[in-house]
Amino acid sequence: MDIIQLTENFVKDKLKGDVTGHDWNHIDRVRNAALFICKKENSGNPFIIELAALLHDVADAKLNESKEEGIQLLEQFVDSLSLEEGERNHVLKAIATVSYSGGNNAKPETIEAKIVQDADRLDAIGAIGIARTFAYGGKKGHVIYDPSVDARENMTEEEYRNGQSSTIQHFYEKLLKLKELLHTNTARKIAAKRHQLMESYLEEFYKEWNGSYEEYFN
Repeated sequence: MDIIQLTENFVKDKLKGDVTGHDWNHIDRVRNAALFICKKENSGNPFIIELAALLHDVADAKLNESKEEGIQLLEQFVDSLSLEEGERNHVLKAIATVSYSGGNNAKPETIEAKIVQDADRLDAIGAIGIARTFAYGGKKGHVIYDPSVDARENMTEEEYRNGQSSTIQHFYEKLLKLKELLHTNTARKIAAKRHQLMESYLEEFYKEWNGSYEEYFN
Protein backbone atom coordinates (compact mmCIF):
# COMPACT_ATOMS: atom_id res chain seq x y z
CA MET A 1 0.00 0.00 0.00
CA ASP A 2 1.41 3.39 -0.94
CA ILE A 3 2.05 6.27 1.47
CA ILE A 4 -1.00 8.32 0.49
CA GLN A 5 -3.37 5.36 0.91
CA LEU A 6 -1.83 4.45 4.26
CA THR A 7 -2.26 8.03 5.37
CA GLU A 8 -5.87 8.20 4.20
CA ASN A 9 -6.70 5.06 6.19
CA PHE A 10 -4.97 6.41 9.31
CA VAL A 11 -6.74 9.78 9.15
CA LYS A 12 -10.16 8.25 8.47
CA ASP A 13 -9.77 6.07 11.56
CA LYS A 14 -8.50 8.96 13.70
CA LEU A 15 -11.36 11.30 12.78
CA LYS A 16 -14.27 8.86 12.49
CA GLY A 17 -17.35 10.04 14.34
CA ASP A 18 -16.21 13.67 14.49
CA VAL A 19 -19.12 16.14 14.61
CA THR A 20 -17.14 19.38 14.98
CA GLY A 21 -16.49 19.93 11.28
CA HIS A 22 -13.03 18.35 11.45
CA ASP A 23 -14.08 15.03 9.93
CA TRP A 24 -12.70 13.13 6.95
CA ASN A 25 -14.77 15.19 4.51
CA HIS A 26 -13.07 18.35 5.75
CA ILE A 27 -9.66 16.72 5.30
CA ASP A 28 -10.53 15.59 1.78
CA ARG A 29 -11.75 19.07 0.81
CA VAL A 30 -8.55 20.63 2.15
CA ARG A 31 -6.45 18.07 0.26
CA ASN A 32 -8.30 18.73 -3.00
CA ALA A 33 -8.15 22.52 -2.56
CA ALA A 34 -4.44 22.39 -1.76
CA LEU A 35 -3.67 20.32 -4.84
CA PHE A 36 -5.79 22.68 -6.95
CA ILE A 37 -3.87 25.70 -5.63
CA CYS A 38 -0.57 23.88 -6.21
CA LYS A 39 -1.50 23.20 -9.84
CA LYS A 40 -2.96 26.65 -10.48
CA GLU A 41 0.03 28.42 -8.96
CA ASN A 42 2.45 25.96 -10.57
CA SER A 43 4.33 25.97 -7.29
CA GLY A 44 5.23 23.57 -4.50
CA ASN A 45 5.80 19.84 -4.18
CA PRO A 46 2.42 18.11 -4.65
CA PHE A 47 3.44 15.04 -2.63
CA ILE A 48 4.45 17.11 0.41
CA ILE A 49 1.32 19.23 0.02
CA GLU A 50 -1.02 16.24 -0.19
CA LEU A 51 0.57 14.47 2.77
CA ALA A 52 0.55 17.60 4.94
CA ALA A 53 -3.06 18.35 3.99
CA LEU A 54 -4.15 14.82 4.91
CA LEU A 55 -2.41 15.00 8.29
CA HIS A 56 -2.95 18.64 9.20
CA ASP A 57 -5.60 18.02 11.90
CA VAL A 58 -4.15 14.89 13.51
CA ALA A 59 -2.23 16.82 16.18
CA ASP A 60 -4.80 19.60 16.62
CA ALA A 61 -5.43 20.42 20.28
CA LYS A 62 -9.18 20.42 19.59
CA LEU A 63 -9.10 16.73 18.71
CA ASN A 64 -6.72 15.35 21.35
CA GLU A 65 -6.47 15.17 25.12
CA SER A 66 -3.52 17.54 24.90
CA LYS A 67 -1.41 19.27 22.28
CA GLU A 68 1.58 17.14 23.30
CA GLU A 69 -0.39 13.92 22.84
CA GLY A 70 -1.48 15.01 19.37
CA ILE A 71 2.06 15.88 18.31
CA GLN A 72 3.34 12.52 19.57
CA LEU A 73 0.65 10.64 17.63
CA LEU A 74 1.43 12.59 14.45
CA GLU A 75 5.18 12.08 14.70
CA GLN A 76 4.81 8.36 15.43
CA PHE A 77 2.70 7.91 12.31
CA VAL A 78 4.96 10.00 10.07
CA ASP A 79 7.99 8.08 11.34
CA SER A 80 6.25 4.83 10.33
CA LEU A 81 6.14 5.94 6.69
CA SER A 82 8.91 5.33 4.18
CA LEU A 83 9.94 8.96 3.94
CA GLU A 84 13.33 10.54 3.51
CA GLU A 85 14.35 12.67 6.46
CA GLY A 86 13.98 15.84 4.42
CA GLU A 87 10.44 14.89 3.40
CA ARG A 88 9.53 14.01 6.98
CA ASN A 89 10.74 17.35 8.31
CA HIS A 90 9.12 19.26 5.46
CA VAL A 91 5.71 17.67 6.14
CA LEU A 92 5.87 18.21 9.91
CA LYS A 93 7.01 21.80 9.49
CA ALA A 94 4.09 22.53 7.15
CA ILE A 95 1.57 20.98 9.53
CA ALA A 96 2.93 22.94 12.50
CA THR A 97 1.89 26.26 10.96
CA VAL A 98 -1.55 25.39 9.54
CA SER A 99 -3.71 26.12 12.59
CA TYR A 100 -5.14 29.60 13.21
CA SER A 101 -4.82 29.36 17.03
CA GLY A 102 -6.41 32.71 17.64
CA GLY A 103 -3.89 34.36 15.33
CA ASN A 104 -1.00 33.23 17.53
CA ASN A 105 0.48 30.47 15.40
CA ALA A 106 3.85 30.76 13.67
CA LYS A 107 3.73 31.92 10.07
CA PRO A 108 4.39 29.32 7.35
CA GLU A 109 7.81 29.60 5.73
CA THR A 110 7.65 27.20 2.77
CA ILE A 111 5.33 27.44 -0.24
CA GLU A 112 3.94 24.00 0.65
CA ALA A 113 3.02 25.20 4.14
CA LYS A 114 1.43 28.35 2.73
CA ILE A 115 -0.66 26.37 0.25
CA VAL A 116 -1.94 23.92 2.88
CA GLN A 117 -2.76 26.76 5.25
CA ASP A 118 -4.63 28.57 2.46
CA ALA A 119 -6.62 25.44 1.64
CA ASP A 120 -7.54 24.89 5.30
CA ARG A 121 -8.63 28.51 5.68
CA LEU A 122 -10.76 28.34 2.53
CA ASP A 123 -12.72 25.50 4.13
CA ALA A 124 -13.40 27.75 7.14
CA ILE A 125 -15.25 30.37 5.09
CA GLY A 126 -18.21 30.42 2.71
CA ALA A 127 -21.24 28.14 2.90
CA ILE A 128 -19.40 25.15 4.33
CA GLY A 129 -17.45 27.40 6.67
CA ILE A 130 -20.73 28.73 8.09
CA ALA A 131 -22.05 25.19 8.58
CA ARG A 132 -18.82 24.05 10.24
CA THR A 133 -18.83 27.05 12.55
CA PHE A 134 -22.28 26.26 13.89
CA ALA A 135 -21.44 22.55 14.21
CA TYR A 136 -18.34 23.36 16.25
CA GLY A 137 -20.14 25.96 18.35
CA GLY A 138 -22.88 23.49 19.22
CA LYS A 139 -20.36 20.84 20.20
CA LYS A 140 -18.53 23.34 22.43
CA GLY A 141 -21.77 24.49 24.07
CA HIS A 142 -21.63 28.02 22.68
CA VAL A 143 -24.83 29.99 22.28
CA ILE A 144 -25.72 31.03 18.73
CA TYR A 145 -25.51 34.74 19.54
CA ASP A 146 -25.29 36.97 22.59
CA PRO A 147 -25.69 40.67 21.66
CA SER A 148 -24.34 41.72 25.05
CA VAL A 149 -20.94 40.13 24.40
CA ASP A 150 -18.41 41.77 22.07
CA ALA A 151 -16.09 39.82 19.81
CA ARG A 152 -12.76 39.18 21.52
CA GLU A 153 -9.50 40.67 20.28
CA ASN A 154 -5.84 39.95 21.09
CA MET A 155 -6.51 36.55 22.66
CA THR A 156 -3.95 34.04 23.84
CA GLU A 157 -4.26 30.59 22.27
CA GLU A 158 -5.75 29.31 25.55
CA GLU A 159 -8.36 32.08 25.59
CA TYR A 160 -9.17 31.41 21.94
CA ARG A 161 -9.63 27.68 22.54
CA ASN A 162 -11.49 27.74 25.83
CA GLY A 163 -12.89 31.21 26.47
CA GLN A 164 -16.61 31.87 26.33
CA SER A 165 -17.96 33.27 23.11
CA SER A 166 -20.85 32.78 20.71
CA THR A 167 -20.90 31.32 17.23
CA ILE A 168 -21.73 34.67 15.64
CA GLN A 169 -18.86 36.33 17.52
CA HIS A 170 -16.56 33.67 16.02
CA PHE A 171 -17.16 35.19 12.58
CA TYR A 172 -15.47 38.38 13.81
CA GLU A 173 -12.81 36.64 15.88
CA LYS A 174 -11.64 34.48 12.97
CA LEU A 175 -13.65 33.88 9.81
CA LEU A 176 -13.91 37.45 8.52
CA LYS A 177 -10.16 37.93 9.06
CA LEU A 178 -9.05 34.99 6.93
CA LYS A 179 -9.43 36.59 3.48
CA GLU A 180 -6.65 39.04 4.26
CA LEU A 181 -4.34 36.36 5.65
CA LEU A 182 -4.11 34.16 2.56
CA HIS A 183 -0.83 33.74 0.69
CA THR A 184 -1.68 32.72 -2.89
CA ASN A 185 -3.54 34.56 -5.61
CA THR A 186 -5.60 31.44 -6.29
CA ALA A 187 -6.83 31.21 -2.71
CA ARG A 188 -7.55 34.94 -2.55
CA LYS A 189 -9.73 34.72 -5.66
CA ILE A 190 -11.75 31.84 -4.20
CA ALA A 191 -11.99 33.58 -0.83
CA ALA A 192 -13.43 36.81 -2.24
CA LYS A 193 -16.77 35.20 -3.13
CA ARG A 194 -16.91 33.11 0.03
CA HIS A 195 -16.19 36.17 2.19
CA GLN A 196 -18.99 38.08 0.48
CA LEU A 197 -21.37 35.21 1.19
CA MET A 198 -20.55 35.34 4.90
CA GLU A 199 -21.15 39.07 5.01
CA SER A 200 -24.53 38.60 3.30
CA TYR A 201 -25.38 35.82 5.75
CA LEU A 202 -24.60 38.00 8.77
CA GLU A 203 -26.66 40.88 7.34
CA GLU A 204 -29.66 38.54 6.97
CA PHE A 205 -29.02 36.98 10.39
CA TYR A 206 -29.24 40.35 12.14
CA LYS A 207 -32.42 41.27 10.27
CA GLU A 208 -34.10 38.06 11.37
CA TRP A 209 -32.70 38.27 14.91
CA ASN A 210 -34.00 41.82 15.31
CA GLY A 211 -37.41 41.01 13.83
CA SER A 212 -37.13 43.23 10.75
CA TYR A 213 -40.38 42.02 9.15
CA GLU A 214 -41.54 45.13 7.29
CA GLU A 215 -38.93 44.75 4.55
CA TYR A 216 -40.71 41.61 3.33
CA PHE A 217 -43.68 43.78 2.39
CA ASN A 218 -41.88 46.64 0.67
